[in-house]
Amino acid sequence: MNKSAFITGASSGFGLLTSVTLAKRGWRVLATMRDLGRREKLEAAARSVGVLERIEIHALDVTNAEQIARLADLIESRGEHLHALVNNAGFAVPGFAEEVTDAELRGQFETNFFGAAAVTRALLPQMRRQGFGHVVMVSSISGRTGFPGVSSYVASKFALEGWAETLRLEMAALGIKVAIIEPGSFETDIWTRNAKLTAKMSDAASPNAARRTRWQNKVEANAKNRANPQAIADLIARILETPNPKLRYVIGKDARMALLVRRVLPASLFERLMVKLSGLDQP
Repeated sequence: MNKSAFITGASSGFGLLTSVTLAKRGWRVLATMRDLGRREKLEAAARSVGVLERIEIHALDVTNAEQIARLADLIESRGEHLHALVNNAGFAVPGFAEEVTDAELRGQFETNFFGAAAVTRALLPQMRRQGFGHVVMVSSISGRTGFPGVSSYVASKFALEGWAETLRLEMAALGIKVAIIEPGSFETDIWTRNAKLTAKMSDAASPNAARRTRWQNKVEANAKNRANPQAIADLIARILETPNPKLRYVIGKDARMALLVRRVLPASLFERLMVKLSGLDQP
């Protein structure tokens, strides 16, 4: 095997694990990250299993058009095939919808939606010339159902899924396969280091202060049950090595349960359950 994959957001979490997992399976990996100062964790993980030479690390802020174009040109100039793109870069903006500012909401979309779309558009010409390629969008169960306290994140993932589903239809006759993975809650930095609280989320004067405390307590309680993120990396590897992947892959017990409960319960009962579980069943 001499396949190559381009991965965004590879400094930690799903991106780091996917980079190492693919390299272990014989892939050449172009691992990208916004801050090269955070490359040590990826390098250490790759070195520990003897695959560092198969991983090439580049700086990429997915909101930076010049960086995207430069890397797309680099790939084209090498005259080699690009077999896969994994759009993983993303972060979360916890905060109640009524208090999120326009700037905070746009910032969430710039990375989670517009960034993924921009990277994909930049690399699709290479895949069109080849006549093949896989594109995997790392979405979330939040791309299928709303969750209180993360409206901005949910909205960005809903948008990403709609765009990706349409892209899949447009690319089908060209040999380019598009798939979406929808993880539940996994142990990564997205809700810790990579989370960017809205300004109002930490404002004691907010009318939602008491509700915020109850919501945070529920989130912290659920954090104890987060799953091993290696399962995501293994799933992405299987998708990339599947000739005709499905559109959506739901992974995680909580993600599957959320979809099941939403499907079988009356809408009004499901909504009451979501409100109660989030700690927002009181004013």
